[in-house]
Amino acid sequence: MRVVVAEDLFLLRDGLVRMLEAYDFEVAAAVESGPELSKALAELEPDVAVVDVRLPPSFSDEGLQCALAARRTRPGLPVLVLSQHVEQLYARELLADGSGGIGYLLKDRVFDADQFVDAVRRVAAGGTAMDPQVISQLLDRRAQDQPLGRLTPRELEVLEQMAEGRSNVAIASRLHVTERAVAKHTSNIFGKLGLPPSDDNNRRVLAVLAYLDRG
Repeated sequence: MRVVVAEDLFLLRDGLVRMLEAYDFEVAAAVESGPELSKALAELEPDVAVVDVRLPPSFSDEGLQCALAARRTRPGLPVLVLSQHVEQLYARELLADGSGGIGYLLKDRVFDADQFVDAVRRVAAGGTAMDPQVISQLLDRRAQDQPLGRLTPRELEVLEQMAEGRSNVAIASRLHVTERAVAKHTSNIFGKLGLPPSDDNNRRVLAVLAYLDRG
């Protein structure tokens, strides 16, 4: 699996490259600026891009905007964005086109190699990998809204796990319940949110995230 890495801090960029290569990824390019990222994404056509939100020359959201531009040229290009802090605007922009292959992690998650690599693989496969803190803030912001406010505490827990990109089996394991119970909660969630249930986990997660973030 070919990866393009964009990170302006040398030590972190080098660490990401070494970690990915240790898990059998091929790092096609490791760049430090927005223009370099745009060129690498256009010329190398990687399987997934791991991108710092803030890159030179603007140090605002240069990395994110380069990645979004590349996705407009190549719809569905898998992108995992790394950020120092939770910025809900970045999550909204990533979700805006309604397609899969997206992720948003805080940089702290990088230090857990298994968690980070799992996120890269999930995004590369067309799924989602949203940081728990991002999901928590979205849930908190919408918790009193209708119809989200009709969800039970357990359904909110299941929804949060779904939004992070976990399957029913993984949710059951984390919440210490049966897979059948998770399926029931999932069905209830979609019913209460007015979203049709689907066997496609990636699309259902994107639908839930888009719903939580709309308005």
